[in-house]
Amino acid sequence: MYARTLSKTIHAISDSFPVLMVTGPRQVGKTTLLEICAKEATSAARAYVTLDDMDARALARRDPALFLQTWQPPLVIDEIQYAPELFSAIKLMVDRDKRNGLFWLTGSQKFELMRGITESLAGRVAIVDLLGLSQAELDERAALSCPFVPTAQWVAAAQAASITAHKPLMAVFRQIWLGSFPRLIEQGAKTRDVFYRSYIQTYIQRDVQDVLRVFNQLAFNRFLTAVAARTGQLLNYANLARDVDIDNKTAKAWLSVLETSGLVFLLQPYHTNLTKRMVKTPKLYFLDTGLAAYLTKWPDAASLEAGSMSGAMLETWVVSEIIKSYWHNGQEAHLYFYRDTDQQEVDLLIESGDTLYPVEIKKTASPSQNARRQFAVLDKLGKTIGPGAVLCLVERDIPLSHSVTAVPVAYL
Repeated sequence: MYARTLSKTIHAISDSFPVLMVTGPRQVGKTTLLEICAKEATSAARAYVTLDDMDARALARRDPALFLQTWQPPLVIDEIQYAPELFSAIKLMVDRDKRNGLFWLTGSQKFELMRGITESLAGRVAIVDLLGLSQAELDERAALSCPFVPTAQWVAAAQAASITAHKPLMAVFRQIWLGSFPRLIEQGAKTRDVFYRSYIQTYIQRDVQDVLRVFNQLAFNRFLTAVAARTGQLLNYANLARDVDIDNKTAKAWLSVLETSGLVFLLQPYHTNLTKRMVKTPKLYFLDTGLAAYLTKWPDAASLEAGSMSGAMLETWVVSEIIKSYWHNGQEAHLYFYRDTDQQEVDLLIESGDTLYPVEIKKTASPSQNARRQFAVLDKLGKTIGPGAVLCLVERDIPLSHSVTAVPVAYL
């Protein structure tokens, strides 16, 4: 049972809002997290009900008011997207009872959830996103994890918090290959293929078909594999659709579901009116590298590390860890990348206030001293450029220039 960084945020939010919503893909530990937080709370005991229970779901849809008399707050309602009728009833209850922390909700279909929240609970609910276990959580430093920004203060704090600054290459790729789902981490590599095969089948049956009525499972499986093969690359809908033999509209609809479900992340390019020559296409990242490695059929960590997707998988893993560092602290991740028509590129830009922090991700233990020159392309943006980082496989943080530091990926 790993401590989760988001738990401290949940307690803080629950003291300030009547309704808390935890969203994220299936099997990332949303229910377990709220159960642990409920036990940690000093207030009254919190009841629990899941709408995976068909009887509870039927009552919630047929008579929401009676449902909330049967299970009274403070209450955890799991998978609330199955009974959107509850949102209006919850609104009435929280408007009568002015206490905070009345309802903790979870949901795996954010596209359905947001419609009900927008219509009924706007201003009354705080929404946080949970992904699989982060490296900080696996290393038992969840409480010390904070959003990544390559400042001297963050690097010093990460160095002090890290159990080990150095993580060997194959240890990193074993983590990338296995993935971050808590149940899979608990069971180990021997169950990996069975877990992911079942996960994909369950996901198609319970989520995608519910939303898009996708009945051609073979085509959707091909689509998942094609998307996974493009992790870390610029998104080209036409090429993606052609490879799967579907039209562009279908490809966009299916990818939108994956994005809204928290399975993929589209990293947007940074651009301003001053930079007309910049690429406008987003980059695509799978948020769980284990699922991406399974879909692209890498049989073990060694073959993945030596294979053609090695660099893209490392970049995908680093980007997902940075996203977790923000989302698991209840914060938005203002992340972008830079690429112009001259093929000059910066892997990641982190925007904080009026400052951009540039980041390169490299599969190397001997980073180049030229990173500062590579980051100089950002000077044309008209923004303050903060200190930069090269996230790589060095054993400890090393200054590459007065403004750029090589940072071990183990610090994330």
